[in-house]
Amino acid sequence: MAKVPDLTRVRNIGIAAHVDAGKTTLTERMLYYAGASHKIGEVHEGAAHMDYMVEEQEHGITITAAVTRLPWREYSLQLIDTPGHVDFTIEVERSMRVLDGCVIVLDGVRGVEPQTETVWRQRTRFRLPALFFINKLDRPGADFARALATVRERLAVEPVAVTAPPADYDGAVVHLIDKTRWRFQGERGERVVIEPCDEATWRRLRPWRENLLLAAAEMDEALAEQVLAEREPDPEAVWAALRQATLAGKCFPCFAGSALRNQGIQPLLDGVTRLLPAPSERPPSLARRPDGDEEWVAMTADGPLAALAFKVQMWEGRRHVFVRLYRGLLKPGDEIAVPGPNQTARLERVARLFEVDANHKIRLEQAAAGQIVLLAGLRWVSTGDTLCDPSHPLWLERIETREPVLGLAIEPQSGADEEKLLEALGKLQQEDPTLRVEEDRETGQRVLRGMGELHLQIAAERLSREFNVTIRTGHPDVVLRETIGRSAEAESLFHRQIEQADGKRLELKAGARVAVEPLARGAGATVAVEPAIRPAGAELQPAQRDAVAGGAADALAGGPATGAPLHDVAVRVMDIELFGGLSSPQALRVAVADAARKALARAGGLAMHPIMATEVVVPESDVGAVMGDLQARRAVIRDTESLGELTVIRCDCALDRLLGYITDLRGMTRGRGQFTMSFERFDVL
Repeated sequence: MAKVPDLTRVRNIGIAAHVDAGKTTLTERMLYYAGASHKIGEVHEGAAHMDYMVEEQEHGITITAAVTRLPWREYSLQLIDTPGHVDFTIEVERSMRVLDGCVIVLDGVRGVEPQTETVWRQRTRFRLPALFFINKLDRPGADFARALATVRERLAVEPVAVTAPPADYDGAVVHLIDKTRWRFQGERGERVVIEPCDEATWRRLRPWRENLLLAAAEMDEALAEQVLAEREPDPEAVWAALRQATLAGKCFPCFAGSALRNQGIQPLLDGVTRLLPAPSERPPSLARRPDGDEEWVAMTADGPLAALAFKVQMWEGRRHVFVRLYRGLLKPGDEIAVPGPNQTARLERVARLFEVDANHKIRLEQAAAGQIVLLAGLRWVSTGDTLCDPSHPLWLERIETREPVLGLAIEPQSGADEEKLLEALGKLQQEDPTLRVEEDRETGQRVLRGMGELHLQIAAERLSREFNVTIRTGHPDVVLRETIGRSAEAESLFHRQIEQADGKRLELKAGARVAVEPLARGAGATVAVEPAIRPAGAELQPAQRDAVAGGAADALAGGPATGAPLHDVAVRVMDIELFGGLSSPQALRVAVADAARKALARAGGLAMHPIMATEVVVPESDVGAVMGDLQARRAVIRDTESLGELTVIRCDCALDRLLGYITDLRGMTRGRGQFTMSFERFDVL
């Protein structure tokens, strides 16, 4: 029988960051130094081990979260390398959901960037302990202290340096716990030379050391006494206290280096094993049972199975599911239940079980709580589903997906490929919940919706390469939402006679009065059903009340101006008039929906466009031209910041005014400008 892994020696971690901060480059070094890879694959050469998709190699970016495993000292690290581009943020979201800790990579020049903040919010939502790796310290303009300051200012947490660069960065880092200088020699930095730190360097770095000791001392009274008495503490006691502070989220250890230059990686790996939690140290997961009660699922191999499917992937043409086990054991051939709505559960059988290394699979005889594995043979499981013992059904917290903001009309190059296109789109949507395929009611076109231009471009490339379907595309179409300009009321009396198949006439009659009012941005859409009932003394039956709420919700599906779904609107059912047996649930639903639509029309529909939080990085000499262009696009400039010879411009701008912006920006800055954007809100222009 397969041995259950010792969870105290396991670390499930993710590598996350803003695009181009060096995540995959760092992961490649980790694999090499751990002996899991015999060579270092470079991203810029299209040879990175973790970027195995053709599109990743061609574009030089990570598109899909890749899972691998590596040994370090006596520990086993299961690692997920996540994308940095905001278009693929679902990959980060679902990875964070199943991890126990993470390493956030920062550019040593720019520090915290927009997507860093997005990743940080995802980390915060799941309360993951985190380390920072300040990368690219070999670049001109890199500043370790400034990078840590951006963590403090923009993420509102306390960074604590564990390794730091000398004043003139020469590739070495100083370990502030051991008071040693680490140099990385050999062709690929594989030989580490550890020597005492010289006095001049130590004097400059002493404040970092004092900050580290004070952060650790907060968790250990004995250590606090030593620090206050200015006695030299035991390094192991510092590690232990710093670990407690990290797991409690009271401090965030930071490591320095340059992944591309093979510098500072080994101390970071030590930090991962010594500071980040084992699966058994994470809080139990909350689950719901069909009877409505809640249950805490502890990370143990004992007990009925509880696992979460966090990703579906078509692998070698077959459907596979990535799963994190939270309790119990799983073997090939086991029957599992997938609870669905209405207290129903679908039974499936696991055919095969795999450990994953990027795009390589290794068969397993068994998986246990704490592991991340790949399952084959599951036909219906989708992202966010819970897998459990059929005799003990429950639901773990699902994975939230974001609504797409950009659409692209598509059609096959050849009419003969219609069925093949539909099948391929179905598979892509199974893999990526942020991709949606819809039919435009006005034009009859098929529209592929996603998170941005790059997201849709990659989807089109995959259709051609993986599924051999060539498509024609239209111009990108920005997804809209709608709100209203003012409050309004309206009444409706629904009265209709319907000829039935048996020749009898069915009479339906109901009345309703509905009020609508605008809400603050981001408030969503609400429905309130507490109406006055006429005639006096009459009451709504449960089915009638559900129909009233359903009618109000129907009206929110499309606004009066553009037909887009309504946001930031409150619908209140004020009065209901009943006519005995004529006021069936169907009649009530139609009356309420009609009254609500009339009220919305009187209130006046306002189109809301997706507003993007945008950050533009340009040479200082081009700031004027770029600022003028952004203002012409009606962007709202929030602030600017100088980073050496570069200037960062932060603004809010409507997505439709940023389509194709990268081409214009490169023209204005002779190819040196860059920009990133992330969805902020829907708003009226």
